[in-house]
Amino acid sequence: MTGGFTAGGPWAIRFPVPGTIKFFAVVRGACWVCIDGHAEPIRFETGDVGLLSARRSFVLSSHPSVAPVDAMMLFSGAGRTTAKIGNGRDFSHIGGHVLLDPTSGGLLADVLPPWIRIQATSPEATNFRWLLDQLVKERAGVLPGAQLASAQLAQLLFIQILRAHLKTSSLVSAGWLRALADPRIAPAIRLMHSDPGRSWHLAELARALAMSRTTFAFHFKAAAGVAPLTYLTEWRMRLAERALREEATAVADVARSLGYTSESAFSNAFKRVTGTSPRAYRSASRASASPSSGRRSERTARSRSRSRRWTNERRRRRPAAGRRRVGRGRARRARPASSWSRSGVDYGAGRDLTSDRGR
Repeated sequence: MTGGFTAGGPWAIRFPVPGTIKFFAVVRGACWVCIDGHAEPIRFETGDVGLLSARRSFVLSSHPSVAPVDAMMLFSGAGRTTAKIGNGRDFSHIGGHVLLDPTSGGLLADVLPPWIRIQATSPEATNFRWLLDQLVKERAGVLPGAQLASAQLAQLLFIQILRAHLKTSSLVSAGWLRALADPRIAPAIRLMHSDPGRSWHLAELARALAMSRTTFAFHFKAAAGVAPLTYLTEWRMRLAERALREEATAVADVARSLGYTSESAFSNAFKRVTGTSPRAYRSASRASASPSSGRRSERTARSRSRSRRWTNERRRRRPAAGRRRVGRGRARRARPASSWSRSGVDYGAGRDLTSDRGR
């Protein structure tokens, strides 16, 4: 859980663009939610739950006409996760964020709508009431393990929001989430996820679901948006990305674990789906994950700048004998006998020689 706040009287808070999926619930009172890019404000009542997956800032307020204060200022301070506006008697809010797995999380993020609202009056909100009550108790109490319990309850709340969305919305776009919610197609998804290295065939998957190949392929593409074996390839590449990013497993071993008989076949499939080779992806992931990569790039830039200034200064101070006449009075600098300037720029520029590590 991220935190929450209570409010009383006129109030409004502007929250910055979230870097993760954001969810919040109204525990007491009511508020207006104004999302950037959404024309009309949305009224949230007690027990309503919202989920924002789009990278948009938003405002929570007692009324849309109230000028908002910045949430970063309101919650400033080390470890501060709660705030009180006014007397805090009219309104109570709790919120949190969801960190998706880099591998499979992309499948979910791609199919979620920009925002979801589940009203407390809907039948699917029954489970929310108990979860919200428990979250409030865990945050208010000082029981051992309260932080862990809150995190687990927040995860359950997120799952319940998704389930309620699937049941109440008829506009869920084709994709992984819709396929999992389709009882005719979900078993095939689970089979492929459970054994991604197996050489699955369309007829085998169709037979497991008691369908003909044509019927299975039609319903699968309608729900998932892609053909069954295309989905399998994309899922394998998601798993490959995680292995290349988090493990030291050789590329050939990753290929075999995902059902490829050769490293070259796997590399071609990986590049076709991701746009880069497995080795290049691994190198880029390690470079971006290194805490010193930013500092190293900055040092490299400074070193190159010093090298260029030193080279230019030396050229300016070079005696006239180092020049020769060419053509109609044009002067060209003679190349120095030493290769210092080339070495100073190319090799003395702090080039990172560790970027090839692991290839």
